[in-house]
Amino acid sequence: MPDTPVDLFTFSEEEEPRERRPRPPKKKRRALPAVLIAVAGVLVLALVAGFLYAASLNRSVSENLQRTDDSMPDPDDTERPEKQPSQEKGAVNFVLLGSDSRDPDNKSGTGRSDVLIVAHLNAARDKAYLISFTRDLWVEIPGKGKAKINAAYSWGGPKLTIKTVESLTGARMDHLALIDFDGFTELTTELGGVTVTNDQEFSSHGFHYPKGKITIMGEEALWFVRERKALKNGDLDRAKNHRKVIQAILEKGLSPETIANPQRFTTFVGGVASHLTVDNALTDDKIRDLAFSLRLPPSQIYSLQAPISGFGTSDDGQAIDLVDEEKMAELSKALRDDTLDEYVAKYPPKE
Repeated sequence: MPDTPVDLFTFSEEEEPRERRPRPPKKKRRALPAVLIAVAGVLVLALVAGFLYAASLNRSVSENLQRTDDSMPDPDDTERPEKQPSQEKGAVNFVLLGSDSRDPDNKSGTGRSDVLIVAHLNAARDKAYLISFTRDLWVEIPGKGKAKINAAYSWGGPKLTIKTVESLTGARMDHLALIDFDGFTELTTELGGVTVTNDQEFSSHGFHYPKGKITIMGEEALWFVRERKALKNGDLDRAKNHRKVIQAILEKGLSPETIANPQRFTTFVGGVASHLTVDNALTDDKIRDLAFSLRLPPSQIYSLQAPISGFGTSDDGQAIDLVDEEKMAELSKALRDDTLDEYVAKYPPKE
């Protein structure tokens, strides 16, 4: 017996059993660097494409969007509601104003806010709610007394309108977006039309709108949202049609087909931006961050009506919509607490 210990796992080249002799995978070793290079190349291309896409979106917004000074109430105004914890976590409230005047600083009384919608994006950025306020809603306008809510725009432009909405809901509004009627018409045309479900057959200004699913654009879309006298419930149905068309625009713009096509999505973003005027605080960076944080499928855009209890007549003979105080309190709390999903479950929209 040899004195030296035997290493049972070490063999000379002659002693190594055939079955255990490693065969270096020459082809794999040669292929591995090539695979790594290819993967790295794809990643680099993806990063470059992502950067170019983001830059293209930024440019599309900055080149088309208009901004305005002095359109939001003073942030230090102590009469305004405080920001809620939900807003600190990411919930955002936009006031959308549709007017027949592109100039958001028009306070002459010739411009009217024929569309007034609060768009609430939840903190998780996966649900959005469009809450419309009928133009004849009888409310307290700060510094002016009781009047129809659309009078706020005539008397004090977007700033007074926002203060009125905040006074009514107790919720802080973050941003303003103003779209004029001409811009609205152009936008629906650029999108190739939008499809809505029409609740009732009616005609307006030479256009006929049958009941059921219809695709509208241009002047046809304009009079679909402007008409109220031909509708059974007047201003309520008119506000509903506002929400339907805005929802249809968002659904088309946020559809998988549009988002999957960078050129189409960039065109959509630029088209929307070209017809909007927003407050100066809504910077390009904020818009970009907001866009990339969205987890919003079209099915999670909800259309709501600010609650009314019925109709009445003001002391000076105006036909008005009366606020349902109890439901308005519930809606306002849900808006502040970012729990509109619970409100919608309790009061499903009748669209």
